Amino acid sequence: MSSTKRTLFKTRSAHGGGGNLLAAATLAAAIFAASPGFAGSVEDQLDLEEMSISFEENFDTLSVSAWGPGTRWIAHTPWSGDFGGARFANPEEKPFTVDDGILRIKASRDAEGEWRSGLLASVDTKGNGFAQQYGYFEMRARLPTGPGVWPAFWLIGKDRSRFTAEIDVIEFYGDKPDGYSSVVHVWHRDGRHYSRYTRNEVFGDADPGDFHTYGVKIDQDWIRFYFDGEFMWKTETQEEHRQPLYILVNLALVDGPTKNQTPDPSFMDVDYVRAYRAD
Repeated sequence: MSSTKRTLFKTRSAHGGGGNLLAAATLAAAIFAASPGFAGSVEDQLDLEEMSISFEENFDTLSVSAWGPGTRWIAHTPWSGDFGGARFANPEEKPFTVDDGILRIKASRDAEGEWRSGLLASVDTKGNGFAQQYGYFEMRARLPTGPGVWPAFWLIGKDRSRFTAEIDVIEFYGDKPDGYSSVVHVWHRDGRHYSRYTRNEVFGDADPGDFHTYGVKIDQDWIRFYFDGEFMWKTETQEEHRQPLYILVNLALVDGPTKNQTPDPSFMDVDYVRAYRAD
């Protein structure tokens, strides 16, 4: 199936039961993005030679603290909100190891039987750190499979005063190993929610347990998603996403009965995280 047809048939609302209006809008966006002359056109192709690296983390070492300041990463979301079925642990609890340029994030049960895992964010609670408006963001990683595991690579807008702008480059559910989700959100403080979603079923020939690249390119008009450098899908850039965005990488667990069957330990391995800006 072509990428345009895959997008058309796999795109649906990110919130089940979100209402007919949202479903219709999502389908309309999918049809537009999948129309000939738009998705998969020359302008959608990824050319890193036209860009320059603005952020590069090769994990030869790991500069991380619980909350900062002064480290490249912090080990929690900057807004102090954990999520999912595992607590994100402080660095001294050893959720991260680095070996031969590979970051390993471990999800495991502690002595009390509670799950803990790891998250990295590129800004601290005061907004210090790396964030960038527009450009290309990429992670090269291999993913765990099995019930309950929920690794992700995502971006959040620095301005959270009136809304939260979110771009999920990859959300992978280990009990659905045939593909992964890419989602764009705007969470408004008054309860309104904008969402666009696609399911990228790429793990037929490919294996999530091998290293692959997961990327997103953002400009004023479009948010484009890539797998191993190949264009997957795009959706229109919302006003709320036209701001500096920071990076998060994590191995979470789904907060539900599947975590009782999650392999203990489970690992997510990350080769690098990079950002590029247009020259």
